[in-house]
Amino acid sequence: MEPVTHYAKSGDASIAYQVIGEGPFDLVYVAGWISNIEMMWEEPGHARFLSRLASFSRLLLIDKRGTGLSDRVAESELPTLEQRMDDVRAVMDAVGSARAVVLGHSEGGNMAMLFAATYPQRTMALITVGVYAKRVWSADYPWAPTPEQRQRWYDQIEQGWGGVLDLPDLAPSVADDEGFLRWWATYLRRSASPSAALTLGKMNTQIDVRDILPAIGVPTLVLHRTGDRDVQVEEASYIAGRIPGAKLVELPGVDHLPWVGDQDSVLDEIQEFLTGIRQGPAPDRVLVTVLFTDVVGATARAAKLGDRRWRDLLSSHYATVRHGLHRYRGNEVQTIGDGFLATFDGPARAIRCACAIRTQAHDDGLSIRAGLHTGECELIGSGIGGIAVHIGARVAALARSDEVVVSSTVKDLVVGSGIEFEDRGQHALKGVPGSWRLFSVSSC
Repeated sequence: MEPVTHYAKSGDASIAYQVIGEGPFDLVYVAGWISNIEMMWEEPGHARFLSRLASFSRLLLIDKRGTGLSDRVAESELPTLEQRMDDVRAVMDAVGSARAVVLGHSEGGNMAMLFAATYPQRTMALITVGVYAKRVWSADYPWAPTPEQRQRWYDQIEQGWGGVLDLPDLAPSVADDEGFLRWWATYLRRSASPSAALTLGKMNTQIDVRDILPAIGVPTLVLHRTGDRDVQVEEASYIAGRIPGAKLVELPGVDHLPWVGDQDSVLDEIQEFLTGIRQGPAPDRVLVTVLFTDVVGATARAAKLGDRRWRDLLSSHYATVRHGLHRYRGNEVQTIGDGFLATFDGPARAIRCACAIRTQAHDDGLSIRAGLHTGECELIGSGIGGIAVHIGARVAALARSDEVVVSSTVKDLVVGSGIEFEDRGQHALKGVPGSWRLFSVSSC
């Protein structure tokens, strides 16, 4: 289900928040510099990261005032750390949370550390990921950027807001991923106005929480990737060394954004620290429903529209598909030409997603065909392989324009779902042994 955004009153400001999961304890996630809690779910990696947190907690997501979906405020009234803490308490009060784990990433870690020191009675534990204690260089804190480096960053915000910013430092693993680049630029725009982003950036530069670290008395986990290009790993060691009893875990990786790269290693540490249970290595084989989609007549349509109009139409179609995948809990594996390969943990959701994509594509003036099959797949990094994938591709190749075709395996697994089919008879699938009975989805 898509998370629902609610609002809590903190003074005169309305603070946007979401509640996901039904775990035995509450976990407040405080994002960095700026945020947009609805846009978070539109990036598959970010959605997986948050879903995993919600699998063992009741997760509270918050947009700080002045950012995202919370009330925008005048540049002169952007929130101090104290006001940000008030916003967190207001959301906790609104959902009946007496105590919570506070998880802060990057700039969000400053407020999380201050909250834990100020309100230990409301803080079950503190977790930081990629945080700093001070954001400008000094002789006794030599890992932070120099004033000149910060000024160059301010200049980038002033001159380049609206496009991609900072990604080679924040997430080098995906800096060449066109889909992520588009999402990141949109995420920034929808998280803050140009002036608010700049003012918040300057404000964060002046924050120094070094003196309050010894006052943190709750169980604390400090996580940091050793190759983080935005915040140096030595800063994590400094912080952990000054918080009594803090546990420091350094993880391999170069990405500052915790959901990019090997997010499972970050999540494993968080889950074990809070529950005593480590999820362990992911299985290398899993039963999934694979979905292949393809735009019918793409070459002719592109030739008719011209390159620019075709790219715009295709970009809109990609957004449609990704919205459908998010809505029906699908996982985008890869794009293939103008089509998609995706996986689902339930065949009925996969069928309904394919139908929704088909309907929206038709409204946009496109025709697609889709094929689905359920079978055991091999997990290969972020991709999948195995005979089930080949069967899914062959089923899709036999679909007609505006048709969703499934294997008999899929049809048999959705009995009672209300989805109706028409028999398409027996077919030989190229490169796949045997004869396969296929069905066309007539109503979903």
